[in-house]
Amino acid sequence: MVVQKQFGAAMVEFALIMPFLLLLTFMVTEYSRALHQYDVLTKSVRDGARYLSMQQPNTKITQAKNLMVYGNLAGTGSPLVLGLTTSHIPNPVWTTTGTSPVMITVTVQIGTGAAGAATRYRFVPLFGSVFGTTFGSAEFAPITATMRSGAS
Repeated sequence: MVVQKQFGAAMVEFALIMPFLLLLTFMVTEYSRALHQYDVLTKSVRDGARYLSMQQPNTKITQAKNLMVYGNLAGTGSPLVLGLTTSHIPNPVWTTTGTSPVMITVTVQIGTGAAGAATRYRFVPLFGSVFGTTFGSAEFAPITATMRSGAS
């Protein structure tokens, strides 16, 4: 008899705690998605810098942008990250330093705060709100990579 009375109490407690468990689950899922997208963008920027470091300065810019957005030089398929476009990528910058030997570096990035150059990438969650709690969206800071150029 005692077990049957406790069963009802457990059902009520579960019903009360279930919305919080679901909210926590959705929050962890969206946070994990944001971290995954940031990781994909970081790898993409490194791939773009690596590709351009093997090219002559100020060449193959379109192919590098395609590599950073689509994962291939042709720019075919879907973007690596939902909503990523080439407008998020400003033109790369080549810098020459030193005299003997001269060292050339190339810097690429996704997103920038400069007006008119490129826009920052904005993470948009799958779930806008859960149980009245709004997740909103997050704007990633510019992600930058610089590599020494092997081309001269």
